[in-house]
Amino acid sequence: MKIGLTVSVICLLPSFLLFQSCQSGKDNAKQKYDVAAFYWPDFHYDPRLEFIFTDKVGEWQTIYNAKPKDSIERQPRVPLWGYQDESDPKVMDKNIHAAITHGVNIFIFDWYWYDNKPLLESCLDSGFLKANHNRMRFYIMWANHDATSYWDPKNPDKNLIYWTGKVDSSVFHTIVARVINKYFKNPSYYKIDGKPVFSIYELTNFIKGLGGPEEAMNALNYFRRETIRAGFPGLYLQAILWSAVPDSLKLMNSDKIKTQDKVLQYFGFNSFTNYTWAHIRNPTGDYDKWAMSSIAIWKKYSDSFSIPYNPNVTVGWDPNPRFPFKVGYITNSTPAKFRKYLIMAKQFIDDHPKQPGLITINAWNEWSEGSYLEPDTLYKMQYLDVVKDIFGNGESNGQ
Repeated sequence: MKIGLTVSVICLLPSFLLFQSCQSGKDNAKQKYDVAAFYWPDFHYDPRLEFIFTDKVGEWQTIYNAKPKDSIERQPRVPLWGYQDESDPKVMDKNIHAAITHGVNIFIFDWYWYDNKPLLESCLDSGFLKANHNRMRFYIMWANHDATSYWDPKNPDKNLIYWTGKVDSSVFHTIVARVINKYFKNPSYYKIDGKPVFSIYELTNFIKGLGGPEEAMNALNYFRRETIRAGFPGLYLQAILWSAVPDSLKLMNSDKIKTQDKVLQYFGFNSFTNYTWAHIRNPTGDYDKWAMSSIAIWKKYSDSFSIPYNPNVTVGWDPNPRFPFKVGYITNSTPAKFRKYLIMAKQFIDDHPKQPGLITINAWNEWSEGSYLEPDTLYKMQYLDVVKDIFGNGESNGQ
């Protein structure tokens, strides 16, 4: 493209897109890989969850009250930085600094919408966005699962639904407007080829809420149109792949839509990742065995799917703090073992040079599931040091 034409096109862009365009060339020169950590935003007070977390500190209450269920389980996990309020910009500033200086350049925020209003949004709005000042990228994973008693360690019935994650078209239009205007237009929002990245956790719930596959497709097309109308070149949809992605669309009586790949193609997803290895392989026993079993499926993803797979690496797994009884968990997870699989994820990206260099990690702070990069009193900064050793300082490759 000629320089004169490039300048003319840029001059016509809205200010937030102009900023992103200027950033893109600089970012691409700095880092080939984007390392994105899922962020669980429940370490602050949200009045809607006070019936569970009566101490008004969010899920920290679950963490510091955890007890080991057997002689080898490591509980409670103790955060090196203490039980801090993530909705405080000063606290989030510390998180951002630790992330970007250790190779994590994107947070993927779990984002919730129940009863036509947000839940746990203060972490992002009051904490991250007020502290970030465009140092770090972020994007949203709409965690549209049902909110259940899984979060409530006192309740032995883990199937009790507090709020449904299903939404109809009217509510979805409200969500679309909020996401575009409040987040997509923020200069720090992560984009691929200029398109804001938006991840959907439960496609099945999405389809059921909208009333079926065709209605769900219409809703996503509306989302695309509204994103373009806001001045972006399009919407980049990322699916979270697990059993909640249907392996067919039988309701449409279609002979062509009979695999998960065909389903994702039908809805126009651009890529997919996993949230955690716990969605791929039964999370019990030794970390190495669990990891190798999970990573072995990456070849199938490459061979069987027509859209890119963004490799996921999971730090560990132990959800026992959320249960009054013992459940399966992963043992022997260490920073040294984590290193091996992060290197494999990097190699996967190198072996697929035509796809975005995006790697997802579970997680920045899933303390209640035993999967976190944040320093604890045992390993301190070692997990983050591993990321830094492999990827260097975190400067975004995305736009």
